[in-house]
Amino acid sequence: MNPLQRVLAAAAATLLATCAAPGGGVRRPNVLFLAVDDLRPELGCYGVAYADTPRLDAFAAESVVFLNHFANAPSCGPSRYAMLTGRAPGRSGATGPNEALYRGRTALAQVPTDGAQSMPELFRRNGYRTVLVGKVSHTPDGKVYAYDGSGDGREELPRAWDDYATPYGAWRRGWGAFFAYAGGRHREDGGGYAPLWEFTAERDEELPDGLLAEAACAQLDELARRGEPFFLGVGFYKPHLPFVATRGDWEAVHALDVPPPPAPRRSASAYGSSSGEFLRYQNTFAGGRPDATDEQVEARRAYLACVRFVDRQVGRVLDALERNGLADDTIVVVWGDHGWHLGDSGLWGKHTPHERALHSALVVRAPGARRGAHEEALVEALDLYPTLVDLAGLEERATRWPLDGVSFAPLLRGEPCTPRATAIARWGRVVSVRSREHRWIATLGADGEPAGAELYALTDGPDPRRDVAADAPAVAARLAAASRDAP
Repeated sequence: MNPLQRVLAAAAATLLATCAAPGGGVRRPNVLFLAVDDLRPELGCYGVAYADTPRLDAFAAESVVFLNHFANAPSCGPSRYAMLTGRAPGRSGATGPNEALYRGRTALAQVPTDGAQSMPELFRRNGYRTVLVGKVSHTPDGKVYAYDGSGDGREELPRAWDDYATPYGAWRRGWGAFFAYAGGRHREDGGGYAPLWEFTAERDEELPDGLLAEAACAQLDELARRGEPFFLGVGFYKPHLPFVATRGDWEAVHALDVPPPPAPRRSASAYGSSSGEFLRYQNTFAGGRPDATDEQVEARRAYLACVRFVDRQVGRVLDALERNGLADDTIVVVWGDHGWHLGDSGLWGKHTPHERALHSALVVRAPGARRGAHEEALVEALDLYPTLVDLAGLEERATRWPLDGVSFAPLLRGEPCTPRATAIARWGRVVSVRSREHRWIATLGADGEPAGAELYALTDGPDPRRDVAADAPAVAARLAAASRDAP
């Protein structure tokens, strides 16, 4: 399609959408939701000089960057459960297992209900065409299969998606593509091949995230042709383990001056982790854990190479949105599902209630919103659902349950509002409360009362270097009260 044909196609799509809107008025905005697995806010737009993320940085210059966005749980499944259902972990009970959306008492009902159980289902009920590419809920393609491929393939989010468009390529199934290496190999293929990192692919399309970007671009071409309002969910797999990107990404990051972890030693906090997800992969480190400075930097480079790779895939999708004349009428969200310890406090991975595991990237561009702004207000992932409902003009009462989050649409528009005083996360029986200046962590007993509380001043940095609970009892008491009041 030549440039003139693209302009004419975009104009025709806009005209069709306007005429199809109720009353012939301006239609509701589209939504392009880009989820990036394990993406901590280590990007140029977050002030990180050694991050090689030009596409996300350019997008951020047109958007609002949320500097203090926090996940509601430090793991893929419960974090995405809260974001997609609008239910706080303390209310839903989805505080741990990744399978919460489809297994146990928190599983979503497979039979029709009076209200939408998930964000994309609500948009679908409101006349949006909903399309899934990749990992937006916990499973890598929205279908329920175990890592080994067993399962019935039912919908993880019942009645949420009109189309499932995840490509599998040489990996043949969702979890194979998720844990992929080049050439069709993957962690779950039974061959015992599971290196911590691999950078042998020459082209993006030799890896699953390259295929995801390609599929998302094709979907945008089709959605522009159809002219209907749409909700396109695209979930990229990297930088989740194993660290796999192209050879060019590895070479480019190797040329960067990547620093070692600022606090590499294990802290005295009782709320650490075994780094088991990281250590299950084959690597050359003594004991499986990088301890020497050069080993730590090498592992950090492997993560950053994957971030560089996925940055390019995000850029391809944003280019397709622009090429189809859809950018001005589309809300675009780039969301990291939680943070990641990258050698900080001697930890590698998520699964802790600390700042590194809960702080993640959130960048939003919306019609009528500010451009190039950096917002310091506290925001939870839980707030995304009501925000998109607000921006699209949908009815929240059409949800199956009241939404626990708070719309941050006023922050996008630069309007006066009362920001959150705290952001709260749960991990099993552990509760973590973040204020502007502190993070408080405790274990909830059967009676709901906290025990084993720790308090960290963020002026000391994001890593838990020194417990200040004894020095600031009033702060600890205030945050303990916030944990009781939260859903």
